[in-house]
Amino acid sequence: MKRTILILSLLLLIPPAALVSQEAPAAELYLLTCGPGTETYSIYGHSALRVVIPEKNSDMVYNWGVFDFATTNFAWKFAKGRLKYSLGVSSYDRFLKEYFLEQRWVVSQKLNIHSNEIQKLFDLIAENLKPDNVSYKYDFFYDNCSTRIRDLIEKALGEVLVYPPEKPEKELSTFRSLIGKYEKGYPWLQFGTDLLIGSPADKKASFRNTMFLPLELRDGLSECLVRREGKMIPLLTDPVLVVDFPTPDSKEKLLSSPLFILSLVLIAMIILTAAIRTRNANNIIDLILFSLFSVLALFMIFFNFFAEHIETRWNLNIIWLSPFLLICLTSLILKKDWSIWFRVVFFMTTAFLAFLVILPQDINNASVPLILILMLRSSIRSGFRWNPLTLPYLTQL
Repeated sequence: MKRTILILSLLLLIPPAALVSQEAPAAELYLLTCGPGTETYSIYGHSALRVVIPEKNSDMVYNWGVFDFATTNFAWKFAKGRLKYSLGVSSYDRFLKEYFLEQRWVVSQKLNIHSNEIQKLFDLIAENLKPDNVSYKYDFFYDNCSTRIRDLIEKALGEVLVYPPEKPEKELSTFRSLIGKYEKGYPWLQFGTDLLIGSPADKKASFRNTMFLPLELRDGLSECLVRREGKMIPLLTDPVLVVDFPTPDSKEKLLSSPLFILSLVLIAMIILTAAIRTRNANNIIDLILFSLFSVLALFMIFFNFFAEHIETRWNLNIIWLSPFLLICLTSLILKKDWSIWFRVVFFMTTAFLAFLVILPQDINNASVPLILILMLRSSIRSGFRWNPLTLPYLTQL
């Protein structure tokens, strides 16, 4: 969703009082949906709300996806889940110009709502613009630039807003599969996302909850109806393309995919493990590998237990990227043969792989070569006599 910084003209461009005092019949509201960009933060698209007040010659866009890269400790706050997002306001022309420069399409749809409902929306926006409310704690699945617009519309329309019937649960998509649609052209990003987000992402998303993604918000609200004097009318008018650019090519390239590259690494590790038997050479190989795995284990520990992101909790990848990897790395650094800890890692990774298909979390296929590499290298340091690849100076069992 949109991450770049818009002008925060909360009091300068259009004061909250102007919205509240404005007679609603003279105003028009539009849902703006912006296409995916090429930057990591923009591949999911963006949503905003356009408010046109002809009598005041006002044409403003309200955007709940504003944050500042210059925020103190930005990276830490983002990782920790404490980064504040804000409601920003810009002119409609400026908004379109930015997307024109980014070569991203923008679609506009008018809301078919009555004057009293428009006034309720004005009141809600004015409340959002108050200094105490202008910033909020961002949640990727449940509180973002799209869900904020959905929530405003729900509150303003109340019971006259009609959602379509819910699909059977087996036909619903998970949060993970929904975001995966937008990451298909970015396999390494998808791999990283799948590695970091936990089992909450594998929960089925209801019709309402799918609208955390801007394009799903557009499609979802386009299916909604409004009760009007015994009749049902569409909530949104037909889409109008106001900025026209093609959606970036999202074709996945096999030869650069993580599954292909990591599979090659696995093959190379099998060959090296069979060919290299000396202590020093194996120590160097494992120092490199277990350092990398330990970094991933630290990520698992941090995002599982210390970050405030709901979606990164209960991540079952911590079973194979476990804290025991840090002990294994320590043994390598100290040049100690702590084979017991390598056995623990071996059995945990083996069990994880054996039960992979029945886990309540979808595991990215590119993780499998890494799991096999970890199984291979931990097994040769476990001292198993039955393993022909066990390092001769470590044979104990």
